[in-house]
Amino acid sequence: MGSAVRQWRAPAPLRARRLLLSRLFQPRNLQAGGEALADGEPACRSQRLMLQAGLIHPSGPGCFHYLPAGVRAMEKLVKVVDEEMREVAGQKLSMPSLSPAELWRASGRWERMGRELFRLCDRHGKSYCLGPTHEEVVTELVAAQSGLTHKQLPLRLYQVSRKFRDEPKPRFGLLRSREFYMKDMYTFDACEEAARSTYREVCGAYGSLLGRLGLPFVKVQAATGSIGGSMSHEFQVPADIGEDRLVLCPEGHFAANVETLNGEQTSCPTCGGKLTQTRGIEVGHTFYLGTKYSSVFNAVFYSPENKPLLAEMGCYGLGITRILAASIEVLSTEDSIRWPSLIAPYQLCFIPPKRGSREEEEEGAALLERVYDDMAEALPHLAGDSVLDDRTQLTIGKRLKDANKLGYPFVVIAGKRVCEDPPVFEVWNQSSGEVLFLSKEGVIELLSKVQVP
Repeated sequence: MGSAVRQWRAPAPLRARRLLLSRLFQPRNLQAGGEALADGEPACRSQRLMLQAGLIHPSGPGCFHYLPAGVRAMEKLVKVVDEEMREVAGQKLSMPSLSPAELWRASGRWERMGRELFRLCDRHGKSYCLGPTHEEVVTELVAAQSGLTHKQLPLRLYQVSRKFRDEPKPRFGLLRSREFYMKDMYTFDACEEAARSTYREVCGAYGSLLGRLGLPFVKVQAATGSIGGSMSHEFQVPADIGEDRLVLCPEGHFAANVETLNGEQTSCPTCGGKLTQTRGIEVGHTFYLGTKYSSVFNAVFYSPENKPLLAEMGCYGLGITRILAASIEVLSTEDSIRWPSLIAPYQLCFIPPKRGSREEEEEGAALLERVYDDMAEALPHLAGDSVLDDRTQLTIGKRLKDANKLGYPFVVIAGKRVCEDPPVFEVWNQSSGEVLFLSKEGVIELLSKVQVP
């Protein structure tokens, strides 16, 4: 051949690129305060902190831009949700947001949902809605599988997608918005006993998820509402800002949303103890549907005797964006975000010395960068979870204050003791409030215990 063929060689592995705070698109307004928004609407803690920290930005009433740091937190939460759904044999899929009106008319919900549905017509005059939930769509999908047998059940399908609800008065940021992210699972079982077993399993997964996030929650009896079915529970995070009123037995025997009670029930039906009242943020809702939808769309499976039988269904919602907001609402202080550590946008913030300081002249910045690089090499799962606050025109104290407000679980500082031999770094553990002084090796050992989904 006239020319030599060049052999491709893989490039040598590069050190992880440092993530500089000044390069992140996270428009912060950490000095802002006040209890009301520009339009005069009252703001709750989570809404105010998420706006100040550059996690979200308002687009229109009840609609928000999710900015990069907010998206990181949401994607981590979805990973944890995926892990819990896999534990109960969930299979992930994605269904269209546009839902044909005829499906909703068949179930009767086109009229029953009223003005809550966002409705539209295409150029051919065909009507659709933007799905607030997907019972009709998923049941039609399963009904189209004509060869479904009892051997393929239970079938547990779920998605994480944008949902739409025409709220008359959206408020409190992501706690009550018109466009939001939800995990919705739909289950199909061969009989009522199996469907109730599925119900218990998925409820257990919800409890496990909220426990892993460190969120206080209570499972309460709830109304079935427009979705329907014969049994329903809500997973509520107790909070003063919550829109749901709850009654609880102090001994844990009974818990309900007050909308399910007849009249003013004041004592526990199990032990007779006096019920206490609180408010809650609904972050999850489960429904045992029976054959409510499978009978409409003829979602059948074939029994061992080869007889077509209607599938017994359940549906299970989990508010992804609402969990983000509820976490900040109940875990944070008035001016500083505290994240469930699993879903913090970034786990670590590195703060080098101020430009022109003695610590900088003693190569404190270079020593801290070496910790960053060595940590990224030793703990590659944290390489993309670390931020270097390169705003060295500011004092360490000012940047530490900002880091505290943004809620990084760990902050590593090249302070006065970085000039010692060997250098000593300051490590702030935000969840415990501890301040540790560690060598480079000690910092890496401490961070080796950090978990990311």
